[in-house]
Amino acid sequence: MGMMAGIVGKPNVGKSTFFSAATLKSVPIANYPFTTIKANRGIGYVRVKCVCRELGVEDNPVNSACIDGNRFIPVELIDCAGLVPGAWRGRGLGNQFLDEIRRADSLIHMVDASGSTDIEGGGCPPGSHDPLEDVEFLEHELDQWLKGILMKDWLKICRRVESTADQLEALLSERLSGLSITREEIRYAIKEAGLNPKKPTAWKDEEILRFTRNVRKASKPMLIAANKADLASAEENINRLKGSGYITVPCCAEAELALRRAAQAGLIEYLPGDDHFEIVEHEKLTAPQEKALETIQSKILEKWGSTGVQEAINRAFIDLLDAIVVYPVQDPDKLTDHEGRVLPEAHLIPSGTTAKSFASYIHSELGEGFLYAVEVKTGSRVGEDYILKDGDVISIVSTKRRG
Repeated sequence: MGMMAGIVGKPNVGKSTFFSAATLKSVPIANYPFTTIKANRGIGYVRVKCVCRELGVEDNPVNSACIDGNRFIPVELIDCAGLVPGAWRGRGLGNQFLDEIRRADSLIHMVDASGSTDIEGGGCPPGSHDPLEDVEFLEHELDQWLKGILMKDWLKICRRVESTADQLEALLSERLSGLSITREEIRYAIKEAGLNPKKPTAWKDEEILRFTRNVRKASKPMLIAANKADLASAEENINRLKGSGYITVPCCAEAELALRRAAQAGLIEYLPGDDHFEIVEHEKLTAPQEKALETIQSKILEKWGSTGVQEAINRAFIDLLDAIVVYPVQDPDKLTDHEGRVLPEAHLIPSGTTAKSFASYIHSELGEGFLYAVEVKTGSRVGEDYILKDGDVISIVSTKRRG
């Protein structure tokens, strides 16, 4: 049930800065839910309103953090290699990039909104490159890559479908299983493209590409982080990017990294996603640092409402993946776990998750012995098919205890 977002885009648009800012450990969490993180993978956080205030309790988070009523829930981020035209053919670090996004459930496309990097990622005068070209280029690369994977066994799969009772969706989902692509997403893509799943040999090349595009949209939903929003040439481009059909978040990754480092150093108080910060150590700030903070406040926070980094992460999981937050507890009256900790865990899960599948997600034995659950806010007893809602506090009753 764990979800991952990939940070993608061409070189020199701020991907690594965004990744560094997002994964800088700035919230106190006792134990990470991920054991092995490679160099280009790290932990970011989705920020939501915690239920502690609503329930009038002081919580003791373990797998997440609660700061001023805001719950920060760890999520996995992957910083993908910079993409250049022809990556799907293996140009540049193309194969590495495309391998890295196989497991990504959603994509944060870092775009230089100022137009100061060309299509290859080289520097150019601000405003001289159209960032909408970058959006089209990334779509093209992903579509061609997926199509290439499909075509390896295409005729064999088609003949099997047309000579047996095997279903195209089942065979394709098996072929694409390593890419986090589901059978439902393939079925949707076929229907959306208006194609006959029983006669795939009749699909023309452009129809196969249309199908592939629909698969990509369904399985790797994407938003745009319009980076370098502080530069003068960015504002007009941000408005144009908003017309692309993608969620577009004005962003300044450099500012977020500066704020998180200053907060870590104890110079300021800052909560990721806020539209302000408080200087707590004026005398320790150098003149250049003070000026930089003033610029961040006026040119970014006051203008755009935040640096955009936290918003982009939130929307990559909550909007693109339709994720909700659920709080499991053992004692429904005291809202505690077996050690007496109040609201110790918060889990980000897909919308539509049932009580029983959530029990299995927490621990396989809880799911196996599932009897019923208590939806704590109303005190209702619910069955295995109960569909969890955002903000639910759930106590699972099972014949087997959590190990």
